[in-house]
Amino acid sequence: MDKIVVYVDDAAYALQQLAPMLGANAPTGWIVVACAPRITRRISKWVSHSARENWRAKWSEKLFGQITPTLTARGDTVTPVLAQGPLIELSARLLREHGAMRVLDARRPKLGQDLRPVTANQPEGKDGLWTLPGAVAGLGVVLVLAGE
Repeated sequence: MDKIVVYVDDAAYALQQLAPMLGANAPTGWIVVACAPRITRRISKWVSHSARENWRAKWSEKLFGQITPTLTARGDTVTPVLAQGPLIELSARLLREHGAMRVLDARRPKLGQDLRPVTANQPEGKDGLWTLPGAVAGLGVVLVLAGE
């Protein structure tokens, strides 16, 4: 059985990324790791630790509910995991527990934020925080020219 660890923070984006892999003939064991969004510092002042953990658990259950039916439709197995702590350490622990497997980062990229690597040998973004897609930069040029 082929084993794949998938890091997910948005169900629709992850299913789009996983679509080419769902047609494989061999049964697959999926380990779906939910990466909950960070709670801002201002909100965390007013919310207790147990309330934050309850919110993370409800968020992850909703995410697993959206992804699991698609992955199990062919008879594959799904193991849900809620990420806590650094993802590199979680990947290392999962590799020790389950042996050799592929790791797929299906988290939605965010503008102006570099996603943290999920494995120790994954390269980090070298461009830093000042990367912009070409369409956004082009729109800025058009707006500057239109203002003149």
